[in-house]
Amino acid sequence: MPQENRRSQLSWAFYDWANSAFATTVMAGFFPLFFKQYWSAGTDPTTSTFWLGLGNSGASFLILLMAPLLGAMADSSGRHKRLLALFAGLGIVATAAFFLVDEGAWPWAISLYVIAIIGFSGANVFYDAMLPQLTDSTDFHRLSALGYSLGYLGGGLLFLVNVTMTLKPAWFGLADAAAAVRFSFLSVAVWWLVFSLPLLLGVREQAPTSGQRLSLGQEVRKLFSTLRDMRQQRNLWLFLWAYWLYIDGVATIIRMAVDYGIAIGLPANSLIVALLMVQFIGFPATLLFGRIGQRYGAKRGLWIGLWAYVIATFFATFMSSSLEFYLLAGALGLVQGGVQSLSRSLFGQLIPADRAGEYFGFLNMLGKAAAVLGPLMVGVVAATTGNSRLGLLSILVLFLLGMWFLRKVDDSITTPAPSAS
Repeated sequence: MPQENRRSQLSWAFYDWANSAFATTVMAGFFPLFFKQYWSAGTDPTTSTFWLGLGNSGASFLILLMAPLLGAMADSSGRHKRLLALFAGLGIVATAAFFLVDEGAWPWAISLYVIAIIGFSGANVFYDAMLPQLTDSTDFHRLSALGYSLGYLGGGLLFLVNVTMTLKPAWFGLADAAAAVRFSFLSVAVWWLVFSLPLLLGVREQAPTSGQRLSLGQEVRKLFSTLRDMRQQRNLWLFLWAYWLYIDGVATIIRMAVDYGIAIGLPANSLIVALLMVQFIGFPATLLFGRIGQRYGAKRGLWIGLWAYVIATFFATFMSSSLEFYLLAGALGLVQGGVQSLSRSLFGQLIPADRAGEYFGFLNMLGKAAAVLGPLMVGVVAATTGNSRLGLLSILVLFLLGMWFLRKVDDSITTPAPSAS
């Protein structure tokens, strides 16, 4: 592989290192914890769970509507990097603004959270769409896994620093743990900004797929044409149904695990330690899943990961101790990155490379559509029954249905992408 192309691939993968700080410190870690114990202090735990689920679902619904159009616009204009920078900038500013939200001001907190997720998710549409530009179909699984593994390592390293800040605020000249969490949000914004630069400066943009920029109406008509094309590809359509269902469970567990642990009475410090375990276990495990995908096929690797989720989710509804939470976190850390990376790379094989933005826009749309349903299911079931365990148990339906569709996908049928120049 030419040295220039190798540098481009590493620069692309480093964006996972950049934005995973948001996914780890904010989405999975401190936001649900801080939202429950600081911004919505004094409210009933099931009520705050409902609002957190509603915030996640609302942001995901907006991305659901926007993602396909954004991807099509990026393909026709050749401006993946510029649009990525725009949405990442939105997420970075909203994340930094958490620092200004005072105790009890939960409406401001949840509003900024929605904006930050829109920025984070919107940027990922363009990031994912660049994958087929950088490699051929024989190397998709390795490169996709490299990105996710760097994300686990980078997100884990900053999260470790942030956790240390909250446990020992005096070491950093901070007054208390609350001040440490607020400064942690600032550190995520800076980290995300700085480590986005390798992609923005080091990856060459692919030429647009059309000679002229399309109007909004033309973009919309092109989207409907793409949707018709996708429906005629049975193998791709089956995968999209599978992905829509099972990624819901993955996203819901990532976003709601800390909230669930608090609701069943586990200590906050134990939950944070468990999140750190997931990050550092996920780094080598995701690389391993990349190799499994290369050697045995993405479908087999996904099957392993999804069965682990089914078993872990079932047992999580009965757990009552920090040790059990650690064991489950370790098990999910082994498979979480593998499910994410193999889903992205398998989809990349099934689509035409010159329309990657459009197709990945639909994939991100389905992922966000699932994230509308999952957190809302957990929140509504918890609020109506008064039992957070039943809320978590509902996710099993989505995993099992997703696996049923995945069983029908033939991962030997691919649409090869042209070799990167």
